[in-house]
Amino acid sequence: MIGPAILGAATLPLIILIARIVETSLDTVRTIYINRGHANLSGWIGIIKTGIWLLSTGIVITNLGDYWNLFAYLAGYGIGTLVGMQIEKMISLGHVIVRLITPSDPQPLITELSTLGFGMTRIEGSGSFSHTVAIIFMIVPRAELGQLLSVLSTHYPDILYTVEDVRNIKEGAKIFHKDAKSRILGFFGL
Repeated sequence: MIGPAILGAATLPLIILIARIVETSLDTVRTIYINRGHANLSGWIGIIKTGIWLLSTGIVITNLGDYWNLFAYLAGYGIGTLVGMQIEKMISLGHVIVRLITPSDPQPLITELSTLGFGMTRIEGSGSFSHTVAIIFMIVPRAELGQLLSVLSTHYPDILYTVEDVRNIKEGAKIFHKDAKSRILGFFGL
């Protein structure tokens, strides 16, 4: 059984750890929203994040002799970064540009991806290892990227692809012709 003295000594570091995990996760999410152009939401997250930071940092600074508080503060930062990255994956906000480059006939790939709802543009090019290549450009909702990469890795493992973030896209552009998620739910990654 844990004695009251041990429980009391563990309470403050635990509070600091949890506060730092929440604060750092919020900071990661805030940065994502800034990069995607959601200024108002990132501002409100910043207010909450700063309040948590002030409280947790104040506790540690006023108790610098307690190494468990300091350890909890540092560990919370590291764990919070990992948690924030997982939250970012769940949010799946915005769009990405996917470039597919293949020296073989891309028509079976184009047909399969079209049936899944992906829009694309094909151009011809040449490469240093192959005389002709097909380059397929796609703007993909981030929420659908996992499905696309799964198809590529399963059915087309030799295809070269790159993925980049898109900050802005023309309002109303038709890039994905399957049922789109609600804008409100999509905003929160649901």
